[in-house]
Amino acid sequence: MTAKARDAILRRLRNKQPGFDTPSQPVAIETPSWPMEARIAQFKSMLETVRAEVHVTAAAHWTETLKSVAEEKQISNLLYAKQGPLAQAIERAWGDTLLPKLVCEERPVDEWKEQIFFHIDAAVTSARAAIAETGSLILWPDAFEPRTWSLVPPVHFVVVDAEKLYNTFAEAVEAEQWAQQMPTNALLISGPSKSADIQQTLAYGVHGPTELIVILKTSS
Repeated sequence: MTAKARDAILRRLRNKQPGFDTPSQPVAIETPSWPMEARIAQFKSMLETVRAEVHVTAAAHWTETLKSVAEEKQISNLLYAKQGPLAQAIERAWGDTLLPKLVCEERPVDEWKEQIFFHIDAAVTSARAAIAETGSLILWPDAFEPRTWSLVPPVHFVVVDAEKLYNTFAEAVEAEQWAQQMPTNALLISGPSKSADIQQTLAYGVHGPTELIVILKTSS
């Protein structure tokens, strides 16, 4: 292609570019800012729309809710992190309770892969924060609560503090100072695993847990 032909093509492309009027004033974008009660209601509504469960409970009683829901669903065992942030409260609440049986494994997943894939009914993990606008949970998997635990067992319990329930994603990023300490594996969950790829029929549990159960701890 000659330089003259190239210039002609580029000139035609430039001439076809659409024009946009520059606004005289910056466009204001309104973001929601709910009080806590409305924030919780929004968060709960968004998750329940996609068939997740949300149990709002006082912080002092969240383990009772965990036990009650697990027993109601006839879960025979529950995977938890022995060195995770929920461990002491769970062990204290369970005491001599026989069911669901608590399971803790500190070995690499590859060493007990068959058990977690075929013999674990449910897992419980903590959440770093949550987003009311979209009904999303923010998980920061680590060595104690790896990504596998929120992905493989058919039932996933997530415990989150209402004080960490933000209005929007942008608010969460700023408040949690992601710019200074963003992990390599931040994870947002907005419901149980689902897919409509097969014959456009919505199916749950295709790529992860069939059930997502959120326990939201409040100060009252």
